[in-house]
Amino acid sequence: MPDLRVLVIGATGVFGSRLAELAAREPRIALTLAARDRKKLETLAARLGGLPVRALDRKRLVAPDLAGFDVVIDAAGPFQASAPTVIEAAVAAGVHYVDLADGRAFVAAIGRHDADARAAGVSVTTGASSIPALSHAAIDTLTDGWRRIDRIRIGIFPGNRAPRGLAVVQAILSYVGHPARVWREARWTNVPGWGMTHRWTVPGVGTRWASVCDTPEQDLLVQRYRPQESAEFFAGMELSILHLGLALLAFPVRRGWIASLGPAARPLLAMAKWLLPFGSDVGAMDIVIDGRDAGDKPREARWTLRADGNRGPYVPTLAALAMLRRFRDGRPPAPGARACTGLLTLAEWDADFERLGITTHRV
Repeated sequence: MPDLRVLVIGATGVFGSRLAELAAREPRIALTLAARDRKKLETLAARLGGLPVRALDRKRLVAPDLAGFDVVIDAAGPFQASAPTVIEAAVAAGVHYVDLADGRAFVAAIGRHDADARAAGVSVTTGASSIPALSHAAIDTLTDGWRRIDRIRIGIFPGNRAPRGLAVVQAILSYVGHPARVWREARWTNVPGWGMTHRWTVPGVGTRWASVCDTPEQDLLVQRYRPQESAEFFAGMELSILHLGLALLAFPVRRGWIASLGPAARPLLAMAKWLLPFGSDVGAMDIVIDGRDAGDKPREARWTLRADGNRGPYVPTLAALAMLRRFRDGRPPAPGARACTGLLTLAEWDADFERLGITTHRV
């Protein structure tokens, strides 16, 4: 079979560069790196063995920019304020599309591209990342055979020394202090973004701060698993000064004194980078589920991921890597547009976890 021709947009970012690093090692994948900064692209391409590069702005991408590729992966961001420019260009060019989107509205709107994608004979897959792709694969495994699910709690906790980029900070600040719609006590309710702050003990890792995030998970967990009581997603910064400081900064947004913390993204990123020497390089993901098994007995299941040595930023890229393998091996998703739920099995992460030294534990 011929090589799979892949364009990675946002290749110089925190996640895009790691995806490029892993995909470049895969047989029969011909990778091209794309981003706005050609100098950074050329530096990354040289490090990965001399890959071809394209200087592209995803906001101005058009179909001819994708000519000659089989798959385009959008690893840029933030998706919270993104227009579907790359999706539309991919469909028009007849190129399969995958992204790492974590923007709630962006992912929720994916269905509007379904008819055009079907007509073009291509697949459009959003959210090929830690959520919902990995989280749902883990939940599917944990609850196999269960009669029902009552409560789902998911937490992601990066180590403080993990690299962070501007797009990630902008994504977080887009919802801090704004109402976040969550499924709690068997009904939809609004809570403040980065509110519900509490301590979360992760097995084998320790206790971290956790606050509610406004992500696609809140909608997708309810749609897919129909939890009777709650479905909640949290994230936490390891250092109290950063986590609680952000909760304090949310107050003017909550009161309506300012519209958003978005303009503070660069200074807050600079502060976070100044504090990089502190804390640890251990990241974690924790999923806790309550429900009833096939015999209607109460059950609790838990799946925990631990990533040492700043390997945490690789985790959001592994679903997209698994999707590339499927395309390469002639097992693409059916034409149409969808979120990356139920497309991958948890076993498809195993070899990459082992290779990267990432451990998981199931109870």
